[in-house]
Amino acid sequence: MELKEQPPAPTLAHALGDTPHVSGLAIRLARQSGAGVRLPEWLLKVAVERGATHYERDFDPALPPDVPEIPDEEIGATLCLGQMPDNPWLIRAAAQLLSSPRVDAARLARLAEMERVEPVLLHIAGAAERVDKAVEPWATLRRLLHPRRRVRTDALPHWTRFAVLQGLTRNGYAPAAWLHRDE
Repeated sequence: MELKEQPPAPTLAHALGDTPHVSGLAIRLARQSGAGVRLPEWLLKVAVERGATHYERDFDPALPPDVPEIPDEEIGATLCLGQMPDNPWLIRAAAQLLSSPRVDAARLARLAEMERVEPVLLHIAGAAERVDKAVEPWATLRRLLHPRRRVRTDALPHWTRFAVLQGLTRNGYAPAAWLHRDE
């Protein structure tokens, strides 16, 4: 019997032209939640349960339950890590989860720098600016975060994927609405 190497699953970092950072936060959350290698699935499930309902789906009942002690900022930042699978649903769910007045923008900015997710969060913040310049925590993140490196943002979801497009009305196109968290 011959063992064949499996090609590594594409990560977000690879799609962005970056090197994946092995995150201590992801390691801690995988242990604390009990999700282990299923951390991306667990994070998406928790984001949906906490209000990112636009991405609701049936989740494997074997996934561990939410751990309320883990703050939303940590869930959102971890969904945007370069070591996560290259799956736009994760970033989009993070954007909706973090679009809440309950999110501490300063804490999120510190996490973004520590976990090297500033480019992803700044991309979301730029999308938010196109829809509503004042929507938080994105307006604050645009002021607090400065990218240390440039990444290929064409690999990230288009700004319209973070918003609800109202479409054509009798008076022309209705303005887009930012996809806020359901609370």
